[in-house]
Amino acid sequence: MTKLAVSTPDGNFEAYVAMPAKLPAPVVVVIQEIFGVNAVMRGIADDYAKQGYIAVCPDLFWRIEPGIDITDQTEEEWKQAFGYYQAFDVDKGVEDIAATMKAARGIEGANGKVGVVGFCLGGLLTFLSATRTDGDAFAAYYGGGMNNYMNEADNIKKPLIVHLAGNDEYIPAEAQDVIKEALGDHPLTELHIYPGRDHAFARKGGAHYDEADANTANARTAEFFEANLV
Repeated sequence: MTKLAVSTPDGNFEAYVAMPAKLPAPVVVVIQEIFGVNAVMRGIADDYAKQGYIAVCPDLFWRIEPGIDITDQTEEEWKQAFGYYQAFDVDKGVEDIAATMKAARGIEGANGKVGVVGFCLGGLLTFLSATRTDGDAFAAYYGGGMNNYMNEADNIKKPLIVHLAGNDEYIPAEAQDVIKEALGDHPLTELHIYPGRDHAFARKGGAHYDEADANTANARTAEFFEANLV
């Protein structure tokens, strides 16, 4: 594990980095949920490194408070997390992802290709990265609020895979219909719905974790990245 310094016009922040055994390699930028760069996110980055990617997980809450690292296991932490979410500037977050991608391409051993994967808030940010940045492939898991940005779908220029929970408490059926309408027939987008699942079904240790569908979604993402980054 190392840290990557990322520079922006507003200041600097750090990203967690997990390196693969073999270089050169593509980069996968792993975008956090609302709990900061915590053990779950570091574990996801470590898993991508084991798959052969340079995995980079930026501290996107740095403008609020650098180094946030909480869990989803207590009510107090959930209150904190929603407070961070409400204070978070989505547009600045996407700019920070673009800055992370630029910095990550400069890591020794990076081959120039960059994918982005994100969950929850990170799923929304991944979709917006697909519409606003120069990455090569994007994987969005249950991005809350994605439906509000479907007017940007025409800006998608590189492949995007989206995983939605069929019974998502934060992305109701009407919101999912908007996403399906915009992305269902999009030539660069692959959309998967997981019936009966709730939000964050792929978060290990979470209340709604479903091992079978998490494994299916992660296998689809792994295949997607291999096809578009390797």
